[in-house]
Amino acid sequence: MMPSTSSSGKSLRLARLSGHGDERYLFVPLDHSVSDGPIATVSGFQELVRDVVDGGADGIVVHKGRARALAPELLADSSLLIHLSASTAHGPDVNAKVLVGDVDEAISLGADAVSVHVNIGSDTEADQLTDLGTVAAACDRWGMPLLAMIYPRGPRVTDPADPALVAHVVNIAADLGVDIVKTVFASPVERMAEVVESSPIPIIVAGGGDASQSVQDFAVSALAVGCSGLAVGRRVFNSASPRTTVQELAEIVHGPQGSPVPIQNSRMAGAL
Repeated sequence: MMPSTSSSGKSLRLARLSGHGDERYLFVPLDHSVSDGPIATVSGFQELVRDVVDGGADGIVVHKGRARALAPELLADSSLLIHLSASTAHGPDVNAKVLVGDVDEAISLGADAVSVHVNIGSDTEADQLTDLGTVAAACDRWGMPLLAMIYPRGPRVTDPADPALVAHVVNIAADLGVDIVKTVFASPVERMAEVVESSPIPIIVAGGGDASQSVQDFAVSALAVGCSGLAVGRRVFNSASPRTTVQELAEIVHGPQGSPVPIQNSRMAGAL
């Protein structure tokens, strides 16, 4: 039976998201200007994107307006993910994410994927889950991969790194139609392997990590327990050399000089 156009299109786009063809991912979110304010000047942002792409990132995550401002040649060797969720640090509830874009807009901008942020345990959890389901349905119609940035976060969450809770949120993403899920690293580290084993979709971890640990060591730990990669924003654009930081992370995620790293987890090898 031939796949539908949408499923075939999603497969092609998912393959492009892993630039080395090894089903591992290094994404650099650069969407922080909505939540926290500018991260660079106008010209500095263009140079930052150039450094991130030249360093070997598989994709960048930006909002729709920022995507329009990017020179197309900057993304010749990297995927574009359009972030559809927003909130600001000035709102009454920073955990209340709302949709500010849709899949149609992302397609018109040439996106390879879209992302949605959901905070499980927040006061607006129900609305955010509804939004995730709506976007997932649109992604299925259009053959667009969906990345969910889903976190245990809110007044009812006492330990956001609890392995059982992290496993719960990644399975929420899987059950609602997400293709790749980004979440926090469970603690202790070795318990993250259990989270990975519980998930039918690839997991990438948010790259904040422990400030006492280098982002490179954090990446090694993530890959060692079976994660499919990382999404690292602040620890890239706040580093002394974003290009060098991305290069070092890309070697950890994909292997030295971009050589594929064998996928040891059989579930992950067949996930896409």
